[in-house]
Amino acid sequence: MSDIVQAMVLLRDTFERYAKRDGDKDTLTKSELTKLFRTEFPGTGHRDEAALDDFFSELDSNGDGVVDFTEFVTLLATLAELYTEY
Repeated sequence: MSDIVQAMVLLRDTFERYAKRDGDKDTLTKSELTKLFRTEFPGTGHRDEAALDDFFSELDSNGDGVVDFTEFVTLLATLAELYTEY
């Protein structure tokens, strides 16, 4: 497998590992996303509850109360741009 394919598989596997905690491997709840973010992106700081609510609402672009893989990948693309700028 190429590096990029391995990276895509890793992203999907990571998403599903956190998402399946509530029984639905296709979406992340706010709690699951918070755990993923704090575990997989250490050192990014802890946000207060209101900030986490705002962050989750922004990611949940379709307003269904969960973050699906497409919404998650949008977050990762934004983070990748930020990491490469600094």
